[in-house]
Amino acid sequence: MTKSFPVLLASLLAVSSVSAPLQVLAQEAQPLDRIAAVVDEDVILQSELQRAIANIKAQYAGREAQLPPDDVLSRQVLERLVLVKLQVARAQGSGIRVSDQELTQAMNAIAQQNGSTLDVLRQRLAGDGIDFNDFRASVRDEITVQRLRQSFAQSRISVSEGEVDAALKQQADAGNQFHLAHILVALPDGATAEQIATGQKKADGVKALLDKGELDFNAAAVRYSDSPNALEGGDLGWRTLDEIPAAFAQTMQQMKPGEVVGPIRGPSGFQLLKLVEVRDASAAAGTHTVTEYHGRHILVRVDDAQSDAAAKAKIDTLRARIAGGADFQQVAKESSEDTNSKGQGGDLGWFPADAFGPAFGQQVAGIQDGGVSQPFRTDAGWHIVQRVGTRQTDVGSDNQRAQIRETIGRRKLEDEYNRFLQELRGEAYVSFRSGDRAENTATPPQS
Repeated sequence: MTKSFPVLLASLLAVSSVSAPLQVLAQEAQPLDRIAAVVDEDVILQSELQRAIANIKAQYAGREAQLPPDDVLSRQVLERLVLVKLQVARAQGSGIRVSDQELTQAMNAIAQQNGSTLDVLRQRLAGDGIDFNDFRASVRDEITVQRLRQSFAQSRISVSEGEVDAALKQQADAGNQFHLAHILVALPDGATAEQIATGQKKADGVKALLDKGELDFNAAAVRYSDSPNALEGGDLGWRTLDEIPAAFAQTMQQMKPGEVVGPIRGPSGFQLLKLVEVRDASAAAGTHTVTEYHGRHILVRVDDAQSDAAAKAKIDTLRARIAGGADFQQVAKESSEDTNSKGQGGDLGWFPADAFGPAFGQQVAGIQDGGVSQPFRTDAGWHIVQRVGTRQTDVGSDNQRAQIRETIGRRKLEDEYNRFLQELRGEAYVSFRSGDRAENTATPPQS
């Protein structure tokens, strides 16, 4: 049994595509023939736009006041769809493909994250008027964009041992970490004096609204920020002092949680930065221990040769045999369909809870040593798991360095990929359609 990326992917896709009540999506996703935008040689239909807007509104249910006016929200969401189209086209031009088998695995994972099977999800979508093929296409696009990011990271992002050493020293020096959020008023490359003045005026206006208390920071980010994380309230997560732009770093140490600085001119435009909270870096680093489990499992696969119902019936029978006194290891050797562990009686060795995906981790964590779970579903099929033992393990300096390297790489990727998206957007032909009017633009519009 191996780690499966669709399980991890499903959590993201469930938020972006399925977490909204399906009835809400159906009400707002009636197919329309009008074109919302032309993106190079592709188009975005009005129905695609309305579905995406419905997703955002469903995520903000009960917090609708934080969303911008409908026309501004529509433009923000349309820009996101434009970027998706451009990234998919670039990925395909680079030879990145998602096979039908991989797509089906991802779809199964999404269904599982929503507490159902793929057949049930298909029926729910059809019952609510959502085309299953359109849904599959959107999932394929999500996976394609993820792979483009991965390819980008592999070719352009590197983290030196010196950078890791510096981060470890900073952690050892027990400095503070800062949880930040930002609002970006973007400027195009080579901005004219008029564009700079307009950007400055907008940034000053947003800061004035915040100072007067007419809008909280998260709502202002949703309404006015040009950053890709605008609809997430501009959240930047935790940063150490050396990961904060020099223009803000010294000021940040004098600020109290809740305060906002800026606007300050940076490479991408004017920024407002909020200090959300502060914590001690050494305390945040923790003891670097994790809980590991020793477990065995039995897998009955769901695939073209075996339906979900047949697999479920088989695993129920095996679980009943074990409950009746049959030896778990012997049953695994005879009947498990995981070729990697079958010969060892289903033994998986020691592993952290998240090693095989969240569903597996929840099951093994929810039973006692020696206990056997009830049958449960993953993207691979139906399982039962026996927990043999638990232990606390020091992840050690190697794992600590790996974690820090990953954090630095993720931050670098965020910055570099955002610049790449700006270049991609700036080079594209995009024509927004509004009624009988068309607006051509080669750069993202300013709100």
